[in-house]
Amino acid sequence: MTIDMPFVEKFLLELLAIPSVPGDCEAAAERVRKEFDALGLSWRTTPKGAVVGVWPGQEAGDERLVSAHVDTLGAVVRQIKSTGRLKLLPIGGFAWGAMEGENLLVRTADGREFSGSLLPEKASIHAFSETVREAPRNDDTVEVRLDAPVSCKEDVEKLGIAPGDFVFFDPRPVITGEGFIKARFLDDKASVACLFGALRAMKAQGLSPRKTTHFYISNHEEIGHGVARFPDAVTEFVALDIGIVAEGTESSEHCVTIAARDSRSPYHLPLRRRLTSLARERGIDFRTDVFYRYGSDATIAVLQGADVAFACFGPGVDATHHYERTHRKALEETARLLVAYLTA
Repeated sequence: MTIDMPFVEKFLLELLAIPSVPGDCEAAAERVRKEFDALGLSWRTTPKGAVVGVWPGQEAGDERLVSAHVDTLGAVVRQIKSTGRLKLLPIGGFAWGAMEGENLLVRTADGREFSGSLLPEKASIHAFSETVREAPRNDDTVEVRLDAPVSCKEDVEKLGIAPGDFVFFDPRPVITGEGFIKARFLDDKASVACLFGALRAMKAQGLSPRKTTHFYISNHEEIGHGVARFPDAVTEFVALDIGIVAEGTESSEHCVTIAARDSRSPYHLPLRRRLTSLARERGIDFRTDVFYRYGSDATIAVLQGADVAFACFGPGVDATHHYERTHRKALEETARLLVAYLTA
């Protein structure tokens, strides 16, 4: 199976360039809708703003659902300080140290955007010496320095910035000559790109899914309620999400990871076995792994009461929820496994 990797990488870069945190994902959702249109697939938008495409299968019954999430980590304005700096609350699970020094955008309720940077309250080594090195980074000790002539709370309010405004961090994507892809928010826009790369490959080669499949692009996964409802005919749910490359795991930046267990549940063993068998049969480079601090749309749906077989696989990614890195080989293998699953 040939995957159009230039398309996958281009589409990934497009998605990364679109700010999308839970609660403000409409621009990314619109880009996804256009891709479904380009494939000739029907789609609908859920009341929460997720996008669900559908591809009728060759056989009736036992429909499938494949998810990937377009929402990313971010923040919301919590308070405007008397100094004109902003206090934040995070959206999603990350350490403030992972975002320290990063450029960002603050988007007001009426859509205006202001740039800034995330800094500790005491950032200058010349002014504060050891305090800069030793101070904790938490909700109360980091702040936004706006790129605007502000020096007090009233100056900021005149810009239209208020508590509740969303904050988006710069993804800083880089694709190296060796095929490494570095960026924030590869979780999970890399999987979204793999999904559409797989669907394009199937269309190009005249293939169609064995079973009717719903492609659910969720927009609230990072805060734990990505996929809440789907058709009763669905009996299998596969979440495309990243594998964790770190000390103590088995995943690789050059492979697709098939999850055996996450922090919430083991995955459905017969479906996992079917995926690993498909990977072996098709010569797909994969790893099986177990994750301690991890969850997917699939396990969340099962915990909410969904009675489906459920699995999770995706590209191996290093430094998750920090400045992440994978390799184009992992994206390719993920797309190939998805094609194998859909057509088998």
